[in-house]
Amino acid sequence: MNVSLQHPTLPVEDVAQALEQGWLPIREVARQTGVNAVTLRAWERRYGLIVPQRTPKGHRLFNAEHVQRIQTILTWLNRGVPVSQVKQLIDNAQPVDDSIENEWQSLRQTLVQAIAQLAERRVDDVFNQAMALYPPRTLCEQLLLPLLKELEQRWQGQFGAQMERVFFHSWLRSKFGARMYHNNRQLNGPPLLLINHSDLPLEPHLWLSAWLASSADCPVEVFDWPLPNGELALAVEHLQPRAVLLYSSKAIHLAALPKLLSGTNCPTLIAGPTVCIHQAELAVLTQDIPQLLLAEDPLSAHQLLIQRGLL
Repeated sequence: MNVSLQHPTLPVEDVAQALEQGWLPIREVARQTGVNAVTLRAWERRYGLIVPQRTPKGHRLFNAEHVQRIQTILTWLNRGVPVSQVKQLIDNAQPVDDSIENEWQSLRQTLVQAIAQLAERRVDDVFNQAMALYPPRTLCEQLLLPLLKELEQRWQGQFGAQMERVFFHSWLRSKFGARMYHNNRQLNGPPLLLINHSDLPLEPHLWLSAWLASSADCPVEVFDWPLPNGELALAVEHLQPRAVLLYSSKAIHLAALPKLLSGTNCPTLIAGPTVCIHQAELAVLTQDIPQLLLAEDPLSAHQLLIQRGLL
């Protein structure tokens, strides 16, 4: 499909009239595709990837073909094709050139080098540029999760590993925490309550899960430390969350789980490597504890929350 680089103007007087005719505003397209409005505008402005219709007052409006094109763009991005080359591939129906540099690998290496130098501004600049061009789920899947895995391998037995780990995990928590705080100020409705259920500080996958939820316009509250029996129910009573996500990368005390969850009365998602560690036991618990869900990583947690109508 070849979308013109011009900005055709709809022959309607206002947005309401266009919506009645089946056109979609940018916020609805963002909801359907997971690509936020800032990124959609960047794709249009910098690369001509998506060229929406405009009302006489300049409001962007999209149709089903635009939405399908966005899905096609995401397919190419997830295969590692740089965003700058996607338009040519789609419009000219070209096959993937094996010589195309994998942009994700290049970005990861740039970040690894910046982290090794404790160069906070460089880490921030690289991530900000990527965040303007790629939707959160794509960034998580293609950049951040592989980066965290690569860093953990790098840090095995290396002098200075703890320094780098604390630096990067602290940056990640501050970065996502600031974005979630800003989003929470704009959002209403019950939050998603995320709790670090291990005794390890700075669990990066917990913050990735929180960021993905926040990027889906869901208010989030993050407790970066475990809550004792009784206090989780108290937190639920105060916050009235749409769901609770308990994250742990370590083994947990399963026998205490029913008592911990007593009185929460909302869907509970156990996430992280602990799901693999206790796979058989948790499978039994999901039959005994109403509304108990399991997810191994931030992406599967995000997808499960969407499927259950919680995001």
